[in-house]
Amino acid sequence: MKAELLRLLRNSTDYISGQELCEKFGVSRTAIWKLIGQLREEGYDIEAVTNKGYRLVSYPQVFNAVELMSRMNTEWIGKKVYFREETESTNTDAKNLADAGAGNGTLVVADTQTGGKGRRGRSWYSPVGSSISFSLLLRPEISPQCAPMLTLVMGVAVAEVLHNLYRDMDVRIKWPNDVLINDKKVCGILTEMNAEMDYIHDVVIGVGINVNQDEFPEEVSEIATSLRMVTGEKQERTPIVVGVMEFFEYYYGLFEKQQDLSAFVDIYDSYLINRKREVCVLDPKGSYKGIAEGINDRGELIIRMPDKSIRRVSSGEVSVRGVYGYV
Repeated sequence: MKAELLRLLRNSTDYISGQELCEKFGVSRTAIWKLIGQLREEGYDIEAVTNKGYRLVSYPQVFNAVELMSRMNTEWIGKKVYFREETESTNTDAKNLADAGAGNGTLVVADTQTGGKGRRGRSWYSPVGSSISFSLLLRPEISPQCAPMLTLVMGVAVAEVLHNLYRDMDVRIKWPNDVLINDKKVCGILTEMNAEMDYIHDVVIGVGINVNQDEFPEEVSEIATSLRMVTGEKQERTPIVVGVMEFFEYYYGLFEKQQDLSAFVDIYDSYLINRKREVCVLDPKGSYKGIAEGINDRGELIIRMPDKSIRRVSSGEVSVRGVYGYV
C-alpha cells in the first residue's frame, strides 16, 4: 500500500485529500497518516495542508522496493518487487521464489551481490551502492527452444534504456549477452531455465549493470566500464531499472506474439557491435573466423565465411576484433 500511495502522490499535480486516500485504500485516516509519516522518515518531503490534503514536494534518491514499485509504469512486470540489501545471487533468489509459486513478472533487486555469476561460472563484480543487480522471473508460454532468445530481448531493452537516458553514449550489444559503452562492458545478462522436454516451468533473467563504480578489479579493468566513469557523475539507479522493465515488457510482447525476434531484428542489429566486423567463434569442433552479418529471426548470429558460405551460431563464445583484447 505504501508504494501505491507514493505512486498516487508522485503522479498527482495537485493535493490529494486524506478522505480520497482513505476511500482508495479502504483504511482509516490514522492509517494514511502513519504511512505519510513513514515516507517522511525515509526522506520524502510531503506537504500537508488542512482542507486540501497531501502533496509530494520532493523525494530522495533511494533504491528500494517502495521507490521502484511507485515508479513502475508497466502493466504486469515488476508489480511485485523483492529488494535485498545484500544477497549472494538475485538469480538464486528468483528461482527460490519461483519454486514457492511467485508469479510471472516478479522482480528481485539487490543493492549488492556477494556471489553474482556471469556466463560459464564467471564472477560478477557488484560493490555496495554502485551497481544494479536484478533478476526477472518469467513463466512464458513458449517452447524451451525459444527460451535463449529471451537473453536478446533483455539485451535490446537494456540498450534502448541506456541510449534514451544517455544520448551521447555509444551503446552497443555484443551478441549474445553483453551491453557495451565505448567498446567496454557495462552490462551482463544471464538467463536460466527450469523446463521439461516440451514445457517451461519458469525462466529467470539476471542482469548486472555497472552504474557508479569508479574502479574495477585489475583482471577486468581493461574491459569493464560504468556509467559514472563515462559521464563523470554519479547516476541514479531507479530510473534505469524502471526503464528496462518498461522496454522489456514492450519487446517481450512482440516476441511472445511472434514466438521469435522478427518484429525487432533491425533494431537489435542497429546496436550490434558484431555486425560487419570480423569475429572468432569458439566452437567445440574447432574455432573459426568470419564476418558477422547480424541476427536472424531466431536470434542466431549469421556469419559469412571467407568462402562466402553462411554459418548460423546459436550459442557459444564469439569474440569481436577490436573488443576485449581480440586483435
